[in-house]
Amino acid sequence: MLKQVQHDEKSRHPELVSGSQKDEKMAINVKEEYNKIKDLIKTNGKLSPKDRNAIPQMEMPARDPKKRAREMDEVALGFSAEQAVVEANRCLQCAKPFCMEGCPVNIDIPGFIKQIAEEDFKGAVDTIKKTSLLPAICGRVCPQEKQCQGKCTVGKVYKDAEKAVSIGRLERFVADWERENNKVTPPTIAAKTGKKVAIIGAGPAGLTVAADCARAGHEVTVFEAFHKAGGVMMYGIPEFRLPKKIVQEEISNLEKIGVKFELNFLVGRTNTLEQLLTEKGFDAAFVGTGAGLPKFLNIPGENFIGVFSANEYLTRANLMKGYDKEHSATPIYEAKHVVVCGAGNVAMDAARMALRLGAETVDVVYRRTRNEMPARREEIAHAEEEGINFRFLENPIEVLGNEEGKVCGVRCLSYELGEPDASGRRSPVAIEGSEHDVPCDAMIVALGNGSNPLLVATTPGLDADAKGHITVDENQATSKTKVWAGGDIVLGAATVILAMGEGRKAAAAINEYLAK
Repeated sequence: MLKQVQHDEKSRHPELVSGSQKDEKMAINVKEEYNKIKDLIKTNGKLSPKDRNAIPQMEMPARDPKKRAREMDEVALGFSAEQAVVEANRCLQCAKPFCMEGCPVNIDIPGFIKQIAEEDFKGAVDTIKKTSLLPAICGRVCPQEKQCQGKCTVGKVYKDAEKAVSIGRLERFVADWERENNKVTPPTIAAKTGKKVAIIGAGPAGLTVAADCARAGHEVTVFEAFHKAGGVMMYGIPEFRLPKKIVQEEISNLEKIGVKFELNFLVGRTNTLEQLLTEKGFDAAFVGTGAGLPKFLNIPGENFIGVFSANEYLTRANLMKGYDKEHSATPIYEAKHVVVCGAGNVAMDAARMALRLGAETVDVVYRRTRNEMPARREEIAHAEEEGINFRFLENPIEVLGNEEGKVCGVRCLSYELGEPDASGRRSPVAIEGSEHDVPCDAMIVALGNGSNPLLVATTPGLDADAKGHITVDENQATSKTKVWAGGDIVLGAATVILAMGEGRKAAAAINEYLAK
């Protein structure tokens, strides 16, 4: 089995065969480590903790930065089979798996990693799928270093979550292996109950609820405002981080178990939530509409032509394939010098997308330092490799425009970090008289998103807080009977796996309610 997978990996990623000297050296080292592990197990019957700690962390192969910066192909190439086995053997198989405490859906992490170490890849992905619907997606985009890997004992030994066992990359490997080897098996579906469940929003939370409710035998319909299902996985996360065919295949798997999708259906306009529950006869509903209302700086000049929210910019490029000028009618604003405001993962996505849409220079402006950047370390490193410039300790105070009403620059202030507060956090303080102009012909604002107020405004009895987040109890039940909610519409802008975790709780509560 391992030999065949190696062949598939090399066919899929020719860089692993004929790439740089670094790639070739890496391949040799992986082979040596793999054989060393097998010899130790053959000699001693198992690996000792000392043996495991001596295993080097596997490096994820990636495409050449200069080439990939102008292409939409996925940047990270994934582990080879041998890399996955070697990395899995770094796991100490702790008696108390702290890593599971950091997982929002409580995946049996030591269990699936042990199966990878034993080269039982199908068993590993089946273990993950007991609690996680989207391993190929979560393995790519979830911030494992702040969740499961943040609690990994190996990472604590090195005092760095980035050096923990690469749980996310192993999750991705087995999910890809299953898909590429046609090993995907459908879940068991209970007998039909005759009950109907409406899912509002086809993002990660909604898809999770759809799967769990369909498995319980209910008739499930997902209502999605866009023309494609997938939510932020389709419109927000770029192709070069998350190939859309992977999301589409997960949606196709849901259709195979009977889930229906109603696209171009805006609940609150096409029909209200109340109409779905009464006129359409749904017995329960889940609201997972996400956080799609962009935030702006509220500074002079933000209405000039060439200022975009990251939400719009990425939606045009991702969901509407604006980058594909040959086949897409979606217009893309041509810009040679782009300034991106923000320092989270969305800011990194927007900056890197700008390069791929033709920008010659991309500056990321952030009023703190690299140490405070909320983006994943890997995403920051990839952005730097591709040529993104970082302007730290700066913040825009005005957008400058020309006589045509188009952006021609951004006026910024310089900052310094003040004294630490009780939590150790140092707030940025503007330096008086430090105004300076940064020339550009487009600006992207990536400061997060709020909640769209439409659903709450059109649904009497559905309560939300001051920020527009729907309020729920410990089982994700809302103030309105028969309605549950979860994901970003409850949490604010969060992560795919956190949304899935809320979806699992909501689905369990819905299934219990419908069983009465």
